[in-house]
Amino acid sequence: MEDDEANREVVDSSMDRNKINTIIELNEERRHRPIAWYYAPTYLLFWLALFFAVVVPLFNHLPTGVREFEEPAKPGEFVAERAQRVLLELDRMGPKIVGDEMNEKTMVEFMLNEIEKVRQVMRYDLYELEVDLQRASGAYLLGQMINMYQAIQNVVVKVSTKSSNSTNYLLINSHYDTKQGSTGTGDAGFMIVVMLEVMRQLVTSEQTFEHPVVFLYNGAEEQPLQGSHAFITKHKWSTNCRALINLDSCGAGGREILFQSGPNHPWLMHYYRLNAKHPFASTMAEELFQAGFISSDTDFRIFRDFGPVPGVDMANTKNGFVYHSKFDRYDVISRDSLQNTGENVLALARGISNAPEMYDTDAHAEGHSVFFDFLGLFFIYYVEITGIALNISFALAGLAMVCVSLWRMTKVTGLESSFIASSFGVILLLELAGFALALLLPLLMAALLDAGDRSMAYFANSWLVLGLYICPSIIGLMLPVTLYYTLQPSKRLPHRYHLQMAGQAHCVILSLLCLILTAFGIRSAYLLLMSLFFFVGALLLNILTNLQDRGYHWCILICVSQLLPFLYFSYLFHAFITVLIPRSAFGGGQSNPDLLIALLCGLGTILSMGFVAPLINIFWRPKCIIFGLGLITFIFSMISISSVGFPYRPKTNVMRITFLEVQRTFYEYDGYISLHDSGYYFDIQDRHQLEPISSSVDVTDAVPLDCGSELMCGVPCLHPRWCKTAAKTARWLPRQQHVEIPGETTLKCLNKTELSGYRIKYGFRLSGPPHIGIFLRPVKGAKMLDWSFVRGMLDKPFVYKPPYHIFYTWAADNSPLEFSLELLKTDGYFEEPVLEIGIAAHYVSHEHKRDALSKEFIQAMPDFVYVMEWPASYTRYVF
Repeated sequence: MEDDEANREVVDSSMDRNKINTIIELNEERRHRPIAWYYAPTYLLFWLALFFAVVVPLFNHLPTGVREFEEPAKPGEFVAERAQRVLLELDRMGPKIVGDEMNEKTMVEFMLNEIEKVRQVMRYDLYELEVDLQRASGAYLLGQMINMYQAIQNVVVKVSTKSSNSTNYLLINSHYDTKQGSTGTGDAGFMIVVMLEVMRQLVTSEQTFEHPVVFLYNGAEEQPLQGSHAFITKHKWSTNCRALINLDSCGAGGREILFQSGPNHPWLMHYYRLNAKHPFASTMAEELFQAGFISSDTDFRIFRDFGPVPGVDMANTKNGFVYHSKFDRYDVISRDSLQNTGENVLALARGISNAPEMYDTDAHAEGHSVFFDFLGLFFIYYVEITGIALNISFALAGLAMVCVSLWRMTKVTGLESSFIASSFGVILLLELAGFALALLLPLLMAALLDAGDRSMAYFANSWLVLGLYICPSIIGLMLPVTLYYTLQPSKRLPHRYHLQMAGQAHCVILSLLCLILTAFGIRSAYLLLMSLFFFVGALLLNILTNLQDRGYHWCILICVSQLLPFLYFSYLFHAFITVLIPRSAFGGGQSNPDLLIALLCGLGTILSMGFVAPLINIFWRPKCIIFGLGLITFIFSMISISSVGFPYRPKTNVMRITFLEVQRTFYEYDGYISLHDSGYYFDIQDRHQLEPISSSVDVTDAVPLDCGSELMCGVPCLHPRWCKTAAKTARWLPRQQHVEIPGETTLKCLNKTELSGYRIKYGFRLSGPPHIGIFLRPVKGAKMLDWSFVRGMLDKPFVYKPPYHIFYTWAADNSPLEFSLELLKTDGYFEEPVLEIGIAAHYVSHEHKRDALSKEFIQAMPDFVYVMEWPASYTRYVF
C-alpha cells in the first residue's frame, strides 16, 4: 500500500512537471508568435510619417531674414532685406546678355554704383577698398570647342585690412550675366546681391580679417565660363588668389548646397564645418556632378584647371523648374533664402580670410575629403585616407559580427554548424535577389512608363515617385525572403533566427560593396559605412544582451538603430530627387530621364529600408502587405496615365522648347549659291520631343537633319552638345517665307597665299553679332596645319578631329575678328576646294527683332510651353 501511494506521488509529480513544461512551451510559443497582421501597415506608415514629420521640415527650414531696422541690434549680421531690395532692382532690369548694352554698360554702371554705396559706409580707419573694371580678350579649349572672347567685362573689388601685409587672397565669384530670355534673378542675381551684402558687412565690422578678399562680379559666365577665364589668366590680382568660394545656381532660392570642394584641400571643409551656420553638402553630390549626371558646369572648373585655385562650389537648387527661363523672377525667391545663403557665405568668408593655411595652401593639399551634413543640423568631414580606414574597418567588423552571431546560433539551438551555414547561404542568395529586385523593379516601371509615353509623369507631381518607384523598390526588398518564409522552410531553425539572418545577409552585402567601392576610390562608400555602423552596433548589443534569443525583442533594437540612418538617407535622396526632377527636362530626347530617378529611388530605398523592410515578416500574413504595396503601385500607375500624370503645367512646370529661326545660304567653290532656304531648327531636350505641341503647332513636316555630308549637319548648332546630338534628335522644320535676320554677318577672304612645302594660307575678317560659331573642315585630302586660334586642337589630332568648332563672343568691343588658317595638301594642287567654313551667327538678345511669322509661330505654342528661341543665320563657304 505504501508502494502504491509512492507510485501515485511519482505519477502526480510527473504530471505536474508535464503541466509546467506545457505552460512553458505555450508561453514560449506565445512569445515567439508573429504579431497580428493589422499592425503591419502601421509599421510601414511609421517610417513614412517620420519622413514627413522630420525630414521634409528640416530640408525646407530657413532662418528668418534680418530686416534693416534690426541691424543696430544685430551688428555684423547679414541683412537679407537690403540684399532683397537690390535684387528687386536687378530683376526689373530684365535679361543681361553678353554684348547687349544692358550687360556691358547699364549693369556695369549699376555694379559700380552699388560698390560705391559700400565704400561710403566703410570703416576707413580699418579697411581699404580697390575697384577694377576688367576688359579682356582670350581663348581656351572647353570640351570639343575653342571658347574665344573679345572685350568681355568683369567688375572686380579687393577689400583688405590696413593692418595686414598678407598677399594671399580669398576669391569670391558669381556672375551677373544671364541666359537669353531670362532675367536671371536666381541665376545668379541672387548670389550677386549676397556678395554685395557680404562685402558691406566685412568692411563695416570691427572684426577684421587677415587675408584680402577679392569679389569677382563676373560679366560673362553663360557664354560659357569666359569671365572666370579672363580673370584667372589675365587679371593682376589673380596670381595672389589662394582659395575660392564659387557661387552659382540651378534654381531660385532655397538652401545652397556645397557640391564640389578642393580638389585635395580638405582644410576648406574644416572651415566650412566651423563656420557654416546652415550646412548643406554632400560628397555624393560632388561625385554625381563630376561624373556628368547633371549636364551643367560652373566657373569652379575654370579656377580649378587654370589657376589652380582650390575652393568650394555652392549653388541654389530649389525650384529648378524656373532655371534659365523667364519665370526666374523676384517673386519666387524668399528673403529667408537670402538670409540662409548670406549667413553661410559671410561666416565662411570670415573663416577662410583668417585661416593660417592661406599663407601656404600647397602645404595643406592632403588629398580629397569625405563630407556631408546631417539634416542641416551639423556637418561631418574627414580626409579620404581616414574614410578608407573607416570603410575597411566597419566592413570587416560587419562580416565578423555576422560570423559571431551565426556561431552563437549554433550554440543556443544545438544545431550543426553546417546546417546554420547552409541556411544562411540560402538567405544570403535571397537577400541578393531582393537587392537586385529593389533596383530592377523601379527601372522596369520607368521603362514601361516610357514605352507607354508616360515618362516624366512625376514632373508636375513629384509625389508620384512614391507609388511609381519607391513602392516597387520596397516590394523588391521584401519579396524573396517573404516568399521563402511563407513556403515554410525547415522548422529545425526557429523563425526568429531565420529573420535575423535576413538582416545579417544584408549586412554582408553592404560590407562587400563597401570594400569594392573603397577599392575603386569612390568616396560615396561612406553611405554604406553609415548603414553598417549602426547595424553592427545593434547586432553587438543584441549578442551581448542575449536579445536575439528572446523572441522578437531584438527587432526593437534593430529598428531603433535604423532611425538615424533612415532620416539621413531619406533626406539625402529627397534632396537629389528634388534637384534632378526639374533637370529631367534637359536630358535630351534620346535618353529616358525616368531611369535616373528610378535608380535614385531604388538606391535610397535600399539604404534607408534595407534592414527594416524584411522585418515585415514578424507580422502575420506579410504577403498581404506586399499585395497592398502592389495595389498602391497600380493605383499610382493609373493616376500617371490620367491627366494628372501629364508632365507639364503653365508657369510652374513648363515644357522647354528650344529652336532657332534660321536662314541658310550655301556657297560653292565658284561662288554659286546651291541652297538658300529658311526653317526652324529644333534642339530637342525633352523626352517627349515635339509630340506634346503637335496639337497646337503644325510640326508634321519636321525632319531629321542631313548629317552625312553637310558640315555640322548644315545648321547653326550653338555649342558641342547641340552639335553632338544634332544627328540623333534635332529636327528641321522648313518654312516657305525666308526668316528675316536682324543683322548682317560677313566673312571676307583677305588673302590667299601658296607657300612652299605644299602649303596654303588664308586670311579672313569676320564681323557679326556678339555670338558666332565658326566651323572648319578641310576637304579633298587637305589637313589643317596651323591657325591663329589657340593651337590646342591641332596639337592633339587623335583627340580633336575635324570639323573644328570655334565659339566666338564679343562684349564691349565689336571690332571684326581677323584670323588666318594654314593648310597642307600632299599633292600640292590648290585649284580645287580644300576647306569648308560654316559661320553660325546667333542673335540671342531679346532686343533683336523677330519677324512676324516667327512671332506667330511662337504665340501658337501651348500655354505649358516655355520657348527659348532666337534668329540665326548659317552660311557655308567653300575655299
